[in-house]
Amino acid sequence: MIQDNIELYEPINIPKSIDDNIWIVDGPLVKMAMYKALIPFPTRMTIIHLSNGDLWCHSPIALTEAIKSKIDRLGPVRHLVSPNKIHYIHINSWMQAYPEATAWASPGVRDRAANQGIALTFNADLSETPPPVWADDIDQLIFRGSRFMDEVVFFHKRTSTLILADLIENFEPKKVGWLYRVLLRLAGAADPDGKAPLDLRITFWGRKIQAYQGYQRILKWKPGRIILSHGRWYESNGIDELKRAFRWLT
Repeated sequence: MIQDNIELYEPINIPKSIDDNIWIVDGPLVKMAMYKALIPFPTRMTIIHLSNGDLWCHSPIALTEAIKSKIDRLGPVRHLVSPNKIHYIHINSWMQAYPEATAWASPGVRDRAANQGIALTFNADLSETPPPVWADDIDQLIFRGSRFMDEVVFFHKRTSTLILADLIENFEPKKVGWLYRVLLRLAGAADPDGKAPLDLRITFWGRKIQAYQGYQRILKWKPGRIILSHGRWYESNGIDELKRAFRWLT
């Protein structure tokens, strides 16, 4: 049996400040299918303290009492964000813990949850432009072109931080067994050259012009750092990393 190098992963369930009013929380590993193998995916959520005092939570990870107590010290949780239709599974438990929060649906997530037999109640839908409740703090767009899913991309203005879910995956080969390393490299999602995995890139064939338009809009934000949901994120050189990771579009 191939063992993951668990000890190499970041401590989980601990909010880590990366700049003023923005934290990341690394969650537990999950197993995701890739080339008919189950790959260990590290998970990560992003928390932003909005200027009105509310907490905005991107791609909530598995909720435990330990993480809840730490997050409650940061402020009131008011927004639970599903950035795409495969990042939603834990929102139900967060809604139960924070009934006053708004659960925001990404395109297609309601249908996917229903098809998987998961009862989920979203309160509002994400759109091409940010809602007034966070427009002063966060910009957003829907990255289109994939036949499989659209992803809502976010930009924290004050800290020039881009927040992505699956448009770039950057798994660190040293943290997984040798077979997983081969699969991750085949997928094109291995550090230091992480990008959208091959199976996702294929879904853009014939529609790259739409994706390119979204990519150009992201470049205009001029992000300094990029937070990823899976794998090593980029603390600096955001524009250079974007150009490298999205070269498949050009």
